[in-house]
Amino acid sequence: MTQLTDHSPPLPHAPVAVQGGASAAFVAGCVRGATAAGLGLGVITVLVLVMWIASPFPDSGPGGALRVATALWLLAHGTELVRTDTLSQLPAPVGVVPLLLAALPAWLAHRAARDALEPDESRPRASASGALTAVSTGYVLVAAPAVLYAAGGPVAAQPLSALVHVPLLALLAAAGGVWTANGRPLGPLPARLPRRLRVALARSRVAVALRSAAVGALAMVAAGAVVVLVSLVAHAHAAQTSFLALAGDWSGRLAVVLLALALLPNAAVWAAAYGLGPGFALGTGATATPLALTGTPALPEFPLLAAVPGPGQGTPLHWAAAAAPVVAGLCVAWCTVDAAAPRYGEREEAWTRGGTVVAALLGSAGCGALMAVLAAAAGGPLGRGRLAEFGPVWWLTGAAALLWTSVVAVPVAVALRAWRVRGAAVAKEPEGQDGGTEAGHGREAALPPAEASEFLAGRDEDFVSYDFLPEDTWSARTAPAPPATDPADGAAEPRPPQDPADGAAEPRPPQDPADGAAEPCLSEEPAAEPAESVAPAPDEDAPAPDEEQGPRSTGTDPKPGTDPDAATATDTDTAHPATDPRTADDPPAPG
Repeated sequence: MTQLTDHSPPLPHAPVAVQGGASAAFVAGCVRGATAAGLGLGVITVLVLVMWIASPFPDSGPGGALRVATALWLLAHGTELVRTDTLSQLPAPVGVVPLLLAALPAWLAHRAARDALEPDESRPRASASGALTAVSTGYVLVAAPAVLYAAGGPVAAQPLSALVHVPLLALLAAAGGVWTANGRPLGPLPARLPRRLRVALARSRVAVALRSAAVGALAMVAAGAVVVLVSLVAHAHAAQTSFLALAGDWSGRLAVVLLALALLPNAAVWAAAYGLGPGFALGTGATATPLALTGTPALPEFPLLAAVPGPGQGTPLHWAAAAAPVVAGLCVAWCTVDAAAPRYGEREEAWTRGGTVVAALLGSAGCGALMAVLAAAAGGPLGRGRLAEFGPVWWLTGAAALLWTSVVAVPVAVALRAWRVRGAAVAKEPEGQDGGTEAGHGREAALPPAEASEFLAGRDEDFVSYDFLPEDTWSARTAPAPPATDPADGAAEPRPPQDPADGAAEPRPPQDPADGAAEPCLSEEPAAEPAESVAPAPDEDAPAPDEEQGPRSTGTDPKPGTDPDAATATDTDTAHPATDPRTADDPPAPG
């Protein structure tokens, strides 16, 4: 038998079946989906068990508490429950889904699908469709026995409703996770769609409409939440009385508080529907609108329901709830104009008026569709008879949201686009004036001097404003300077015009008579002296330069033994002996 040494070649490793293939990725996705379902069920179970343990007089044992927790988890998916323990001994449906409670399973399924597409060295990366199918399958495999287990409790889940709502929520949440893992793309669209539809959906107006619709719906719900809080403060005494009447011990009151928090998004959607005009139903034959509360409401004892306005005609304070759709319409218009006519964009790049109107209408339609979905999810029955209708009517809420947002968003978007296009035209660089415009000075030149600084302050961060530039206008900066006059010549010498980008001309340092030559100019090209200019004569009484130090080193130092004045007079055509006090017989200055 041959003994392996350190220098022996490594043995080839056989491929492991678990680490490769689509089956391993599918199994891993199923495990993630089942884990997400188990985590959501476990969180709700822990809360229910804590309440059951803290209750001084529990109605059932631990088995009943576990079945109630399972039923609440199914209710969070939109499943309609049936309550069998009623005074009339008739089953009563419970269909109002707490939206905040529904966010927990949706987020867990979303996270599971997103993590299933993360790259891992131990297994191959699953495809988008494979991860979506695997996570949804694993989630449903946990929900199926939960439906059977909750059937024997005081609150059971309807099998048909669970069969529709649980897979639908898991599929939508997992699809959102897959979309997020792929970078939130907006294409490519499936090839099985009609070509005209794919071309229409691929345009930028559709993406802008989706974004503006989401922002508008969110703004409307946020405004509805403000309406709820204001109404709760106005009816604080009634809400406190209802809260104290529901439970006497701290565990029961804690359960009421948690349930009120879970139903707070529902109340915000109800208030948004109230501001839109259709209002919401408070039982069969009773509707609350800003104009009036019609019918006799069947209100259970609950703190959030204490915020419902009283019977009678509406007041201007109730009409103020119409500010919610107005805010949503303004948000849709703002998001539309940000893409149609950017604040610092060019006029040629702006959308047409018709394109802006179409984008605003599409955003309004999307906002109406989202509000219809939220209204359908926020309402439902609370029992039999008069309690069979509770919450807003989804199709009336969606139609009213479409009408309100389109009426507000379309004219505001058109007006704001016209204003921004006008601003872009005013700030556009002028061409064909004085030989063109200089780079970096075109737009502020078209503005008055008082507005030029404001325009420069509103530019992008990449633009650097030089504070040493003159504050005068462009015409004043480009005007030629007056000619300099030499008293010795008696004639004016023209001066070259200054460069506007250089600002004020730098002063030339004075000449030293001991050096005999002028200091070189510090610009890129040394300025030549005029032919008629003559260097001033040094003073006769000035002391001679120090011999140890020697003459100053300049770019035009004369050679030893030559007259320093001769270096400056070489460029002149004629001498002016009348102005020079020295003669040719004078000895040269020491070098």
